[in-house]
Amino acid sequence: MAQITLRNLAHSYFPNPKSEQDFALKEMDHVWQDGGAYALLGSSGCGKTTLLNIISGIVRPSHGRVLFGDRDVTDAETAARNIAQVFQFPVVYDTMTVRENLAFPLRNRGMDAAYIAGRVNQIAQMIGMEDILNRKARGLTADAKQKISLGRGMVREDVNAILFDEPLTVIDPHMKWELRTQLKQLHREFGHTMIYVTHDQTEALTFADKVVVMYDGRVVQMGTPEELFETPAHTFVGYFIGSPGMNLMEASVSGSRARVAGGEVALGAGYGAVSGRTQIGIRPEYCSLTAGEGLPVTIRRIEDVGRHRIVRAEMAGQPFNIIAPEGMAIGADMTRVAFVPGKVSVYADDWRVAGGAV
Repeated sequence: MAQITLRNLAHSYFPNPKSEQDFALKEMDHVWQDGGAYALLGSSGCGKTTLLNIISGIVRPSHGRVLFGDRDVTDAETAARNIAQVFQFPVVYDTMTVRENLAFPLRNRGMDAAYIAGRVNQIAQMIGMEDILNRKARGLTADAKQKISLGRGMVREDVNAILFDEPLTVIDPHMKWELRTQLKQLHREFGHTMIYVTHDQTEALTFADKVVVMYDGRVVQMGTPEELFETPAHTFVGYFIGSPGMNLMEASVSGSRARVAGGEVALGAGYGAVSGRTQIGIRPEYCSLTAGEGLPVTIRRIEDVGRHRIVRAEMAGQPFNIIAPEGMAIGADMTRVAFVPGKVSVYADDWRVAGGAV
């Protein structure tokens, strides 16, 4: 296991990049702790897989260094980094049995036969394949083959890190939940450094201790699921995390109040001069429909999702979402929305602005 340090790291697929836009990964400095469970989260094309491939050694960065502990591995081949990697689509040996596939990384390193047998049985139980260990991989379903890939990636206990590149894409939804739970259990039990790439916020938030949110080749926030939800550092984090995501509105800010959609909103904190494009953000969970106070909204439809209802509305011609408790009466006169003041975020040019005392 190893602490992973990314020092002045950047990467471009162009031989002579001319501007920042030519970089698939913008410059970053991060330290990922030994034994941490991290998720790289973002939409397609944001740089997640490029970053993972740099860590694994498949791609050499244009700039900067990668360290495992105190060892600089920037120029080291993948095989020399002592990692396990699980890819988006299953990579298995069809002519081998499930048992032989799981045992392969251990046999390849000359491990003791008794240890191999015990470890294979342990991993097979974790991925639910103990009953078919003697079956050939050929003919198994895609999700069964991917479970073999997951198991083979996790069978070694001596790796510096285990890297997962969207490993549950071909797994059915119920099995996804089970495997995520089992991955968390494995992490608690053995303490491997794990990095998990996904575009699915549920996968990221349920797997990781720290979620690394990427946008346009940049890490815009690294934090716990609670930090990403409560204090998104960038408008993309607010929009991408949550279902529905954060409501964002153009605003002008003065002191502890914001002018938005023809009305005023209390911010719960004081702000100095805010320059650049100014927006305020509020999660649907911290909005409530009222018949009197608040900003005007037009309700378009109401979606009942069981635990609560999602009110799809418009404010100043823009979509606006409100979470209403299940069973709450929504009258025709409830045409305004009020915010919890301490839950309003202020953004300048998409980055969160810290508030001070009122």
